[in-house]
Amino acid sequence: MTAVSLLVDPPVWPGPGGLWSHLVSDVSYAELHDFADRVGIPARGFHRDHYDIPAARYAEVLSAGAQPVPSRELVARLSAAGLRRRRQPS
Repeated sequence: MTAVSLLVDPPVWPGPGGLWSHLVSDVSYAELHDFADRVGIPARGFHRDHYDIPAARYAEVLSAGAQPVPSRELVARLSAAGLRRRRQPS
């Protein structure tokens, strides 16, 4: 059995139109982009190292294979994989 490498945190982040989740891969950006394309998440939802997922699509992302994890675990696993891209100061 392959380990789940697509992770999504709960929709608790306020944004335009409601609450949002973050979708990441702790394996590669290619895997993340492939998954997003497969489930119809637009490219404009990608920001540095994650896709923003509206709360209305959270269950769909889970049923497509993403693993639900707390936000802290998502960041820890992304960082441990060397895939965390922090916002650069302006």
